[in-house]
Amino acid sequence: MNTDTKTRPMPQFWYGLPHGYAEVDLNPTEEGVAELARQLRELPEEARARADQTFRLYAMTVLLLRKQPVAVYALGVHPDAEGEPASSVLTISAVPSEGANPLRVLAAMVTDSAGGDEIDGMRPVELPAGVGFLTERVRKTPAPGAPPAGQEEPSQGTVWQGTVAVPEPRTSSIVVVQLVTSSVELADDYRSVLLGTARTLSFTDPTAADKGQGSERNSGSAAQAMESDFG
Repeated sequence: MNTDTKTRPMPQFWYGLPHGYAEVDLNPTEEGVAELARQLRELPEEARARADQTFRLYAMTVLLLRKQPVAVYALGVHPDAEGEPASSVLTISAVPSEGANPLRVLAAMVTDSAGGDEIDGMRPVELPAGVGFLTERVRKTPAPGAPPAGQEEPSQGTVWQGTVAVPEPRTSSIVVVQLVTSSVELADDYRSVLLGTARTLSFTDPTAADKGQGSERNSGSAAQAMESDFG
């Protein structure tokens, strides 16, 4: 759950991350980047080149995401049915509706989503934070890595993309929880992860009820929902 207020303003929402996901720091300090670069230089030569590629990809990803309203970016790795690693990307964004009705903005966002074949139309889901709206798509996207020899354009890959959008009542903004994976065959499992994450979303501090009440938790609270979904 994000409760760090020393390096960033108090967030408008709180959340829990599923097991197997590591959050990427989108606001690294200069000292932190320099220390990471120093550690890379000290790696054995055979591992240094691959680590350097990963470092460059991280730097490029941070630059791109800082231009978008992405507040949370987390990478997940889980074993598939054969025990091979399956990767996914989880993001949480806060999208302002510029004073417009957030439900209308939501409908426009879903309608204008580019690319892909829609699996399910937008459908409501009951969440502790209110009513959310779930959409799923299978779409084409450029595959990571360099293009194959003799080919200028990168190869195309297929990904499953699930999105839960939740209107935030106080600011008329929309919080978007999105999960993307190339393991399309595991869509049912990743849908459960997506909905589990959306159920932890809260627009009030989930620990506020605990302050002044010892260790007791209110039944049905967002904090309790986090424990239920992610242990």
